[in-house]
Amino acid sequence: MQERRITIKNPTGLHARPASLLVREAQQMQSELTIEKDGKTVNLKSLISLLSLGVAMGDTVLIRAAGADEAEALQRLERVIEDFQS
Repeated sequence: MQERRITIKNPTGLHARPASLLVREAQQMQSELTIEKDGKTVNLKSLISLLSLGVAMGDTVLIRAAGADEAEALQRLERVIEDFQS
């Protein structure tokens, strides 16, 4: 298992559009993927679960990946987050 902490810089946080992009990317991965905020962990492949976290600008999330493509999954997910923050 690998994990990465990421601070959200997007002024609107992980609202519907960026969250759907992140979930779409996660669904392409074989690994089990979760995201945690303030001690609550949800399945990163579920849009409803991700939106339930209410991730806002300045929040730090922990993304965990476990599986055959875990390193690639973390890199790709981090890239998606960085792309919608710029």
